Amino acid sequence: MDKPDLIIRSRRVVTPKTVSPASVHIRDGIIAALGEWDEVPAQTPLVDVGDAVVMPGLVDAHVHVNEPGRTEWEGFATATRAAAAGGVTTLVDMPLNSIPPTTTLDGFAAKLAAARGQCLIDVAFWGGVIPGNTHELKPLLNAGVRGFKCFLIHSGVDEFPHVTESNLLEAMPELAALGSVLLVHAEVPEPIENAAEELKDSNPQDYQTFLKSRPRASENEAVALMVRLCRETGARVHIVHHSSADALPLLKAAKAEGLPLTVETCPHYLTFAAEEIPDGATHFKCCPPVRERENRERLWDALAESIIDMVVSDHSPCTPNLKLTETGDFLEAWGGIATLQFSLPVMWTQLQKRGFGLHELTRWMSAAPAKLAGLDKRKGRLAVGCDADIVIFQPEKEFKVVPEIIEFKNKLTPYAGMNLRGVVETAYVRGTKIYESGQFPANPIGVLLIK
Repeated sequence: MDKPDLIIRSRRVVTPKTVSPASVHIRDGIIAALGEWDEVPAQTPLVDVGDAVVMPGLVDAHVHVNEPGRTEWEGFATATRAAAAGGVTTLVDMPLNSIPPTTTLDGFAAKLAAARGQCLIDVAFWGGVIPGNTHELKPLLNAGVRGFKCFLIHSGVDEFPHVTESNLLEAMPELAALGSVLLVHAEVPEPIENAAEELKDSNPQDYQTFLKSRPRASENEAVALMVRLCRETGARVHIVHHSSADALPLLKAAKAEGLPLTVETCPHYLTFAAEEIPDGATHFKCCPPVRERENRERLWDALAESIIDMVVSDHSPCTPNLKLTETGDFLEAWGGIATLQFSLPVMWTQLQKRGFGLHELTRWMSAAPAKLAGLDKRKGRLAVGCDADIVIFQPEKEFKVVPEIIEFKNKLTPYAGMNLRGVVETAYVRGTKIYESGQFPANPIGVLLIK
C-alpha cells in the first residue's frame, strides 16, 4: 500500500461495527486503511486526538439553502459554514425555497452556478416534482440531482406548487422506471381546511391553536395515500420530517410488506413538546408541527424499531421579520426551524438520556441519509474506499447555544439558550481540515456532488 498522506488516530474510532482504538489512514482524500492504533509508518503526518471520538461526518439530507433568490434567508456560504461547525460534511439541498426552484434544467443550472466556489463542505441536490414537470425528471436526474421532492399541500411558496394524486400517478411510474426516489411532504389539505374553519375564533398566539390547525389526520391520510401509491407504482417513497405517531403502525406494516419506503424525522420532533412551547414563540413553528410529549416518545420508539430510518435537520430558516416575533401569530408566521449547526449535539444530548450511543448516532445521521441520497459508496461511514469525511467529537463536553457562535445567517432558533452535550472540535472533508475550534479555512473546498 502507498504511504498515507495523513493518519488520524484515537482510542474511540467509530466504524460500522465497532467503537475501538484505531488509526484512519488517508491518501488522496480517501480512507486507504483502518489500522491498529499504533500502526503509523515513519514520517507520516499524524493527528492523535487521544480519547476524543473519531466518527464519520454527518450527511444532512434535508437542508433549505434558499440560494439563489432568497439569499437573505440563507446561502451556500453561511449554510456550509454552519454545517462544518456542526460536524455535517455533506448536505443535500432541497429544491425550494430558492428562486427559481430546482424543477427544471434551467432552475438546476441557476442553483449550480450560485453554489460554485462558495461551499465549505460537499453539497448534493434534490430536484422537485410539481404539476406538469414529469418530462423534466429524466433530464434533471441525468444532470445530477439525487432524487425528487414533492408536497401534497401548499408548500409555502407559490413557485413550488403541490401535487395531487393524479399528478403523482403520472410522475411516480416515471420515477420507478428511472430507479429514483420521491421525497414527500406528507400532509393533505382537507383535515387542515376543516380545522381552519373550527379555529377561526381561536387565539393565534396560543401554540395549541397552531397545533390543532395541523391535525395528525392530515399526516395520517397523506401517509396512507403514499403507501398505496408506492404499492401501485413500485416507486421508492421517502416520507420527510415525519411527526404524527398515529401513522407509525401504517409505516411499520408497509415496511413489513417489503414496500420500498423510508422515513425520516428531525431533532425538533424528538426534543421539544407542544406542552412546553410558550405562547407567541413562533421560532418553534414548523409544518408538520412539534406535537405532544407522548407523540415524541413514540417517535423515539419508532427510531429504535427502525420504523423511522434517519434523523435530518430540515434546516428551514428565514429572516426574523417573517417569524412575526412582535405579534407572535403562529398561524401567519413562516414555518421552519433553523437547526443545521446544532443537529449533532441536540441529538447526542437526547440519545444519551435514552441509552443510545455512537453507533445509533452515526447510523441515523450519517449512513442512512447517505444511502437515501445514493451517496453511500462515498459518504456516511468510516470504511476503506470512502471519502475521508471525518469529525473529531468530544461527547462529554458541554456548551451553551448563544448568538455569537451561530454560523447560519439568521440567528433565530428554538435551541438558543440551551445547554447541549457534544462538541465538534474538528471536521475534515476528503482529508482536508475545514473546521477547527471556531476557525475556517480561507478557501472553500467543497464540491458539488452531481453524477
